[in-house]
Formats: sequence, structure tokens, C-alpha cells
Amino acid sequence: QVQLVESGGGLVQAGGSLRLSCAASGRSFSTMGWFRQAPGKEREFVSTVRLTGGTYYADSVKGRFTISRDNTKNTVYLQMNSLKPEDTAVYFCAAASRSYYSAPPTLPHQYEYWGQGTQVTVSS
Repeated sequence: QVQLVESGGGLVQAGGSLRLSCAASGRSFSTMGWFRQAPGKEREFVSTVRLTGGTYYADSVKGRFTISRDNTKNTVYLQMNSLKPEDTAVYFCAAASRSYYSAPPTLPHQYEYWGQGTQVTVSS
């Protein structure tokens, strides 16, 4: 049975940092990513990483967030620095079986499996 379990969320002041982790069990995935959803808003893409390490970021987090993965642990990380109040959201880990080469997968339907989400709150 496939499971994605996120951890590392919490409350932080603006300008602070958090590191999210997502451990996958049951199988490995070619593509893993992070999305977020703020209250009253649609789920939005944050970042994605290929099995080979290639990464892609939403413009809103570029230069502040870093995605990485440890394939030996089947885990993906999201290091979030210089956090802003507008980064407040529930962050979801997502995984896909296939690799995407022509364009980075930024849409929720491109991912087959999802974690339960972890809350990130940035206070001003």
C-alpha cells in the first residue's frame, strides 16, 4: 500500500525557515512534488523534483525554497527560507509514477498519490 507521510510543518515568524519532509512507502516514484492550499484558494504548485534530481519551482517561491530528494530513503524534502505570511497554507506532498520531460508537472492531476498535508503558518 502506498503512503506519503509529511512532517515538519509548524508556526514560524516571517523571515524564518522550515524544512518539510515526505516519506514514501510502498514503492518509489519518478516524480515527486509539493503543492499548497491556503483557505478559500485552490491547490497550487510549489515545486517538483525528478528521480534524477532535476527541479522546478513556482515563481512565488523561486530563490527561497529548495526541493531535494533522497532516493535511498524514498523521501523528498522542501527547505523553506525567508518565509512570508503569504506562504501560510497546508502543504501537500505528491508523487507520480511517470517522468515528465517536455514540461514540468505543475497540475494536481499529474500526480497519482498524495499525502495528508502539513500546516505551515507564517506570522507577520
